[in-house]
Amino acid sequence: MDEDVLTTLKLLIIGESGVGKSSLLLRFTDDTFDPDQSATIGVDFKVKTISIDGNKAKLAIWDTAGQERFRTLTPSYYRGAQGVILVYDVTKRDTFTKLENWLNELETYTTRNDIVKMLVGNKIDQDNREVDRNEGLKFARKHSMLFIEASAKTKDGVECAFEELVEKILQTPGLWESDTQGQKVRLVDQQQHGGRACGGYCSIP
Repeated sequence: MDEDVLTTLKLLIIGESGVGKSSLLLRFTDDTFDPDQSATIGVDFKVKTISIDGNKAKLAIWDTAGQERFRTLTPSYYRGAQGVILVYDVTKRDTFTKLENWLNELETYTTRNDIVKMLVGNKIDQDNREVDRNEGLKFARKHSMLFIEASAKTKDGVECAFEELVEKILQTPGLWESDTQGQKVRLVDQQQHGGRACGGYCSIP
């Protein structure tokens, strides 16, 4: 049934509690939004197959609780992940300042040093913004991350965030090819950016 699937990728969604990790995931996988989404307990898990430039990739997306009390799950959650989405809430500055902690945790537990990172500033549909788009972009560039602002509520940027992340992983053969000889190959082909709806450090204009 999955013969035409090029690869299966493990993606993570991390960030503080309440930033909208589960809402982004549900919007992407089920195209639904629940304003009263309850906090994730432990780990949630969704699978979705998408096509990027004619290549099908099966995504196993892990959504984790942001609360400290669930951090015992951490090592197994990070193991083998090829891509990670770090989420903050543009209306709550503390969720942005705590991104450093999440990056440190990622560095500690990830089993791959070329894991692809996407920074997502969520909740751009709300008026009470505390984090400017340029601050997000600057932070993403500093840490070699892709960047987009999004709204799980209005759908803005959600598909693009996941698609850009997967596209970048597929451009890094050592990340997903089963034979380890691909490890040395690293395709950072800037010309490819811009081919999609939002290329490079993609963002909503």
